[in-house]
Amino acid sequence: MSIMPPPPTDPIPTPRRGMALYLSLPIVSWALYDFANTIFSSNIITIFFPFYIQDIMGGNAYLDQIASSLVSYTNALASLFLVLLSPLFGVWIDRYQQKKRFLLIFAFMSILSTIMMGVAAYIPLPAAITQLPISVIAVILFFMLGKFFYQSGLIFYDAMLPDMGTKEEIPLLSGFGVAVGYLGTLCGLAVYPLAASYGYEAVFLASGLLFLLFSLPIAFLYKEPVKPKTALSQTGLWTGYKEIIITFKEMRTYRNIFLFMITYFFLNDAVATAIAMMSVYATTVLSFTAGTFIILYLVATLFSIVGSFVFGYITQRVGAKTAVIIVAIDLILAILLAAFAWNQTIFWLAGCLYGIVMGAMWVTSRTLIIQLTPPEKRGQFFGLFAFSGKVSAIVGPLLNGTITYNLADYGTVASRIAIGSLAILTFCGLYFHRKIKMDEESVLTE
Repeated sequence: MSIMPPPPTDPIPTPRRGMALYLSLPIVSWALYDFANTIFSSNIITIFFPFYIQDIMGGNAYLDQIASSLVSYTNALASLFLVLLSPLFGVWIDRYQQKKRFLLIFAFMSILSTIMMGVAAYIPLPAAITQLPISVIAVILFFMLGKFFYQSGLIFYDAMLPDMGTKEEIPLLSGFGVAVGYLGTLCGLAVYPLAASYGYEAVFLASGLLFLLFSLPIAFLYKEPVKPKTALSQTGLWTGYKEIIITFKEMRTYRNIFLFMITYFFLNDAVATAIAMMSVYATTVLSFTAGTFIILYLVATLFSIVGSFVFGYITQRVGAKTAVIIVAIDLILAILLAAFAWNQTIFWLAGCLYGIVMGAMWVTSRTLIIQLTPPEKRGQFFGLFAFSGKVSAIVGPLLNGTITYNLADYGTVASRIAIGSLAILTFCGLYFHRKIKMDEESVLTE
């Protein structure tokens, strides 16, 4: 009588140590997309689009506040469509299991929109609508499209993280990706001399091309793990909204996830608004020149890189929930220093602290989302968190723009009050965050 061999079992993955954890082809190509899209985030959203609007509309204390309001409202409007569609994108992830395919589509559309910003800025169209030249209005519209597609792609990019490694490796890989992303900021800012020589239109064009160049590795070198697709119902993909409603009805089952979603709403509100407004705030309130602000942003980026790596290990050591609290406290301190800064030195300190926040926030929040969400609904919850984050990306700039617009007669005081209001939002986030329970029952598994 022959003895049947035991059924094969999946091999236990060998833990990766040191640089071997980071230097595999899938992880490097995945991280380089963070490098690529951060060029868009820093060059277009944070620096050169606000500078462009300020140059077009600014000129005195009152007009600077109006320009600040326009930047705020433009960012808010750019997030509106993502608010409507992000839950649907999450369902796409779970059903199609083709995160790379959708990421590349949205990345290409964002790159094209960025290049079109430069083309529109070059075209001399003297006609005006509501006192703005048509070329400026075209730049604003392409900016909103570019930001929408950029943020849409991030939903699929973030959802790739669980495919990168084990539960223990994810905090470190998340930190690595964010750190590589902020290296993209340093690369992107190399186009700054073009602004003085050829105008902001050249910066827009160059930024789009750099975004394209560093997106090529994930397009050609990253091989997505093959996973079974979820069957579509007869009514098609749009039933995803029904699934979202069902998920909200199951809030008691996913209580901790929804608590962090509220937390994330408030924290992201403060972070995203500060990112969008920091260049205008520094130049109008504290008299930074464009060149000086670029240097400050470079230094803050270095702190972001360090913060990304350090908080990967902090998150692994103390847990994602505690790490988020540490980041929120840092954020409150940075906001208060910026709001009450009486000279540029204080704002430099605020910028460095905020740099740490920029790197650490994505590391800690992505890790906590993964820990709290069930694998079979992970794409859907990433979509919901994008929904939460983008609703806050509307509320924050709207709040900032409304304060600066209504208090424009008070000059820089309007901007100080607007930026200070972000600390209140952060305190609200901490209030909900403390209610999350990180025990074995609350961290859902398959």
